[in-house]
Amino acid sequence: MNETLDVAPADATLADRAAMRTESGEIRAEFIAAMTAAIAAEDEAFLRAEVAELHEADLGDLIAALAPDDRVRLVELTGTDFDFSALNEVDDAVREEILEELEPATVAEGVRELESDDAVELLESLDEEDKEEILERLPPSERDVLARSLDYPEGSAGRRMQSEFIAVPPAWTVGQAIDYMRETPDLPERFYEIYAVDEARHWQGAVSLDKLLRARRPVPLAELIDEDRRRVTVTDDLAEVARLFGKYNLVAAPVLDAANRLVGVITIDDVVDVIEEEADEDFKALGGVSGDEELSDSVWTIAKGRFNWLLINLATAFLASSVLGLFEGQLQQMVALAVLAPIVASQGGNAATQTMTVAVRALATRELGPNNAMRVVMREVLVGLVNGLAFALVTGLAAFAWFKTPGLGIVIGLAMISNLVAGALGGILIPMVLERVRADPAVASGTFVTTVTDVVGFFSFLGIATLWFGLK
Repeated sequence: MNETLDVAPADATLADRAAMRTESGEIRAEFIAAMTAAIAAEDEAFLRAEVAELHEADLGDLIAALAPDDRVRLVELTGTDFDFSALNEVDDAVREEILEELEPATVAEGVRELESDDAVELLESLDEEDKEEILERLPPSERDVLARSLDYPEGSAGRRMQSEFIAVPPAWTVGQAIDYMRETPDLPERFYEIYAVDEARHWQGAVSLDKLLRARRPVPLAELIDEDRRRVTVTDDLAEVARLFGKYNLVAAPVLDAANRLVGVITIDDVVDVIEEEADEDFKALGGVSGDEELSDSVWTIAKGRFNWLLINLATAFLASSVLGLFEGQLQQMVALAVLAPIVASQGGNAATQTMTVAVRALATRELGPNNAMRVVMREVLVGLVNGLAFALVTGLAAFAWFKTPGLGIVIGLAMISNLVAGALGGILIPMVLERVRADPAVASGTFVTTVTDVVGFFSFLGIATLWFGLK
């Protein structure tokens, strides 16, 4: 069978396997076709050889590219060579679909090979019954560690921490610590520092590996311990942990429980995942899309998730349109008003969206707060005023040239200034108010801000026109 494949056969070198991706980073169609054919033929030798060499991220991309039925078969056919951490690299819907089809014994065996943080991430997507069934199949020591992490709140440091770490007594010397790491077979796969704890595992401090390796063997660890090392607690929000890493350039941070006992460690790879998840959720929220929505979701799931927000948008659209109803007579008398009114509202909405995007991001990163709120608000108002004056001139000249109506350029210019200033105020004040009442500014700001600019835009333009031209 291997003779018919256009991609790396089972005995190919690692360099040959790089051809699984195109220059743009996408998986080649030939590679997917070869894997699909091997799954259909149940060619375990070929599949095991390919899967064993793939990085977990590459394996995750391959799983996502396969047909749904082939995904489960790939796991079953590759057996112990399949790296279950790859399932954390795919969409939630794809992961749940695969785990539901696999036998609990297969999942339990795969979970045993994972580090605790990866195992928890995999298990938390299952329902309680399946989760308990898999945990029961694990050895008591491993089961207790995972169950304790799963008991912490979702989105907390305790849920994402790695339970494998190196803890030693502070009375040891550098030589003893190094010998311990050399002679202990069951160390974490990657670590950046070791931690000093007392007999009850209470936190004493940390020693970075670079400092440890530069010291002579007889030096007591107590002389190297950093007691002020940045650390987090099990209940800390992961977004706050990510900000801590970014602010202090951390690559790892110890996790302590309420009794100041060392229970885990958060590493930079987990924090990068958190940052990506937070950015993904915020980006979707600005468009009124649920952060849980994935490309692999069904039509019904996506439609149901978007319906409520679209319904709210429809209600606010009716509110903005009702303003036009107040000026129905004026619109009939002067058709130019009906043509130009949407321009004022649209330009205000675009300006408000710019301000809102900056405000939401600043609130999320804690750059915008009570100390600088007034200064930032005034800055945005001045920006709105400056742009309002500029676009008042542009639209005013365009309106006069289009309709040849004296005064129409002045009317739309005044309305443009009013709406861009209103958009600037709404774009920053609405997110700040939502943040104050503990609502997510990224989720709710867009609709409210757009409503403000539509209402103010229509009302200011048509109101000023009514007064200027004496319409009734």
